[in-house]
Amino acid sequence: MTTARYARWDGTGRPFTVVEAGVPGSLRPGEVLARVDLATVCGSDLHTVRGRRSSPAPSVLGHEQVGTVLASAPGLRCADGTPVTPGLRIVWSVTASCGRCDRCVRDMPQKCAGLRKYGHEPLDPDAPFTGGFATHCVLLPGTTIVAVPDGLPDVVASPASCATATVAAALAVPGDLAGRRVLVAGAGMLGVTAVAMATERGAHVVAVDPHPARRARAARFGAAETVPAAAPGAFDVAVELSGASASVAACLSALDIGGVAVLAGSVSPGEPVPIDPERVVRSLHTVVGVHNYRPADLQTAVDFLAAHQDRYPFHELVAGRYALAELDSAVAAATGAAPRQAVVPG
Repeated sequence: MTTARYARWDGTGRPFTVVEAGVPGSLRPGEVLARVDLATVCGSDLHTVRGRRSSPAPSVLGHEQVGTVLASAPGLRCADGTPVTPGLRIVWSVTASCGRCDRCVRDMPQKCAGLRKYGHEPLDPDAPFTGGFATHCVLLPGTTIVAVPDGLPDVVASPASCATATVAAALAVPGDLAGRRVLVAGAGMLGVTAVAMATERGAHVVAVDPHPARRARAARFGAAETVPAAAPGAFDVAVELSGASASVAACLSALDIGGVAVLAGSVSPGEPVPIDPERVVRSLHTVVGVHNYRPADLQTAVDFLAAHQDRYPFHELVAGRYALAELDSAVAAATGAAPRQAVVPG
């Protein structure tokens, strides 16, 4: 048994506690033991810690991370076919799916009937390494693993497991974006990533955010226009990434004839949003929800970051470098200018 550490979250209003534990010396079929090299504090982690969303306590939070394979069950491969071997630098999906249930068979593995989610599981003291806020993580069977290219820094690669892959899933919904007017609502981590991805696919991207500093950042990620509010009926595609009910309503109003609204930001409870069914029907609108993502989306995320990290300042989206024992400080700092704070568990 190797001694390792994890940060135990005991519920809203209580500090994280660093706990020592042993990692297994042997793995079951389909499992991988990874060292967590860097993790980032996601907005979902903040919602959990602040009581805005229900989550089991105690637990080990964190689901955006990059790590190194220490040991692997035989025969495992990454999404692109790369063998999973010790020393390989990787990111892994936020979910582990069975691959056999009716949802998996219907190409919805992200909603598997037996879904396990990193950073969202009740703490099992005998097998606690299920989240990114730890020195190690045991990857379960059915986890998508993607190899990280050598030239991609940890601070850029880590958010791929949630933010970047979620955006890839959202932008897969409307299909071809070339020449289309795309509204991106919310210029946080997901928003600026969506701006860059849609821009690279040939869209005319308008970023909407009430905060001037965020609008300025969206412009640096390729937005053709940045505005505090969207014009009604002007867009082919509207991607909502802030989760604010008013923003959801604005996206629905912003659609042109045949427009597609992709809602991906509403991951915690909010006020209901009214919808005009006649307008949806007569305008041939499509409204789609996106939550989690499919395996291919994580590969797309890493490929995009590797190809475009020099054009867009993704490294500036992550600040800080907190030890595991400083996780409370990392969470407190997450309200600052950078959308993510980095935790280095080792």
